[in-house]
Amino acid sequence: MTPEASDEQLMLAFKAGDARAFRVLVQRHRGPVFNFILRFTGHRARAEDVLQETWLKVVRGAPDYETKAKFTTWLYTIARNLCVDASRRGKHRKAYSLDVPMDKNAGNEGATLLDVVPDKSAGTDRKVMSKELHGRLHAAIGKLSEDQREVFLMREFLDMPFRDIAEVVGCPENTVWSRLHHARSEMLKMARRSAA
Repeated sequence: MTPEASDEQLMLAFKAGDARAFRVLVQRHRGPVFNFILRFTGHRARAEDVLQETWLKVVRGAPDYETKAKFTTWLYTIARNLCVDASRRGKHRKAYSLDVPMDKNAGNEGATLLDVVPDKSAGTDRKVMSKELHGRLHAAIGKLSEDQREVFLMREFLDMPFRDIAEVVGCPENTVWSRLHHARSEMLKMARRSAA
């Protein structure tokens, strides 16, 4: 199986026993999935746990995998459901803000969690926005309802089509659009309040 193969081809190859295909899938999607989970949960330790659970579910689900939907839709559905489950269980109740400086003893003096998490897809906004605005954005995202936050993250950070988001969250596209509209409205209200 070549690294240029589609995600779906790689998953079918893994289902057939090709472990290399699974490694390629992990290399392709580990970073974006981790960043989605981290932004959803706001807690690095929880995000790492959920990421491991996500890939474990992919491995366990391989025998039943069929190409009914895009692999990424299936993958993000798993990750999203595990985020929701972790949130409901109340694991790691204490959530850390993504813009609070990390522990100085870890050798990251003054660095925030957002500074140390690699995110190729968000490189442009990090260059353009100041740290303060970046921090405010993520604080505002954290204040959104869970339904609004997940849709906002999938659309704005992953650039997923509405149809795919609807499949991941298990609701009609109109509901996705409505949640995104409300999330953007809430973000705008928060921005206006902080500017005042």
